Amino acid sequence: MLAFPAILAVHAIGMAFLVGACAAMDLRILGFASRIPLSSTDALLPIIRLGFWLNAISGVLLLIGFPTKHLTNPVFFLKLSFIAAALLDTLLILKQVVRKPPREGASVSMRGKLLACGSLVFWAGSVVSGRLLYYTFTRLAP
Repeated sequence: MLAFPAILAVHAIGMAFLVGACAAMDLRILGFASRIPLSSTDALLPIIRLGFWLNAISGVLLLIGFPTKHLTNPVFFLKLSFIAAALLDTLLILKQVVRKPPREGASVSMRGKLLACGSLVFWAGSVVSGRLLYYTFTRLAP
């Protein structure tokens, strides 16, 4: 009786960890909290990993609960596309920006800032499409 709400709660908590930590890193790259060294955002990686695995496991359980609703809904595939793009973008940010910070006093490259903006858009797209998933459906043939 409480399994579905519990799984949904775990999914929301995982999303908060994952998207929140990525947003903090992206915003730092974009110039917010500039007194914090950019390299210190690498410390967010364990939170990002925890959030990812909480979401991956709870997401599979939610998919098992409603496979037809999800697998026949184009919004589900939009959500997965946003997640794939966001994960790839986050990996590029970690490798090209966070672990190779600019010299002291120099600003982040335009490429780094574009990656951070893309990450924010992709993560927001995944959250919004995930929410829309429960309010949309594909009508099956009678």
